[in-house]
Amino acid sequence: MTRKRVFSGIQPSGDIHIGNYMGALRNWVAMQDDYETVYCVVDLHALTLPQVPSALAEARLRTAKILLAAGIDPKRSLVYLQSQVPQHAELSWILGTLASMGHLGRMTQYKEKLDKGGQNLGLFSYPVLMAADILVHRVHAVPVGNDQTQHLEFTRDLVDRFNSRYGDYFPMPEQITPGLGARVMSLKEPTSKMSKSDPDGSSRILVTDDADTIRRKVRRAVTDSEARVAYDVERKPGISNLLDILAVFTGNTVEELADRHAGSGYGQLKETVAEAVATGLAPVREAYLGLGDGEVQGLMDEGAAEAGERAERTMVEVRRLIGLSN
Repeated sequence: MTRKRVFSGIQPSGDIHIGNYMGALRNWVAMQDDYETVYCVVDLHALTLPQVPSALAEARLRTAKILLAAGIDPKRSLVYLQSQVPQHAELSWILGTLASMGHLGRMTQYKEKLDKGGQNLGLFSYPVLMAADILVHRVHAVPVGNDQTQHLEFTRDLVDRFNSRYGDYFPMPEQITPGLGARVMSLKEPTSKMSKSDPDGSSRILVTDDADTIRRKVRRAVTDSEARVAYDVERKPGISNLLDILAVFTGNTVEELADRHAGSGYGQLKETVAEAVATGLAPVREAYLGLGDGEVQGLMDEGAAEAGERAERTMVEVRRLIGLSN
């Protein structure tokens, strides 16, 4: 039976933290068993913000290295750097001619970034390139969190518009939403999502942090004044976030863990969380440190060559359908 094809990408901006790992990378690795998987470091998307060229080059390679260390296997998945496959940008232009300005202007992330002072054409048309990333491989499903649902709906709208105008060519991508660990909160502001761009480095645990650093960050995590372990996202967001993290790294439910720690203090819970995270991330860190830059770049080049061949097959047909070739 032919397996469904899925695509997902990650920006090389900032360091990869456990929110990225729990909500995305861990699930990407598991999907290799059941899907035909395509994963991409979306470095073109990173250009919507000012970049120091040398830092971006380093971040691209570091992000690719983390994907491999986390368990993305180039023999089982297609993995590459977005900018090495120009068909992404070509399809983005074509899809942009079908995109509604009004729809793009209503995108939540665009409005949020405008409020922070960011404004450029790339930021406005970001969802079009995201749609091209998905459609250039004609994928059947996309693993996304709830905060990306709007972008996938936009992609589905473009599929409708393209297929209505040019014929039924692109499959309609479905959404795969991870369950536990899909939304990890900041250790310092537990009502806000853990973010790579947060200026406070203690707000997040990096996938490459050593055990001592993890323990220090968890011990300093914001909780509340009740000193009662219970899972209550509204009243106890800090403790609930720690229980969510512990659940992912132990395989237990948050209810089981809350009951187990009901009689213990916050200090004991934090120690348990820190040890579980440090133990769980240790193999990823070890693999990361063992990968050489040249080895990783070589694997990305090989992936880009194969991705380019696949993407070009799509574009040959797209060009024919829209009248750019005979």
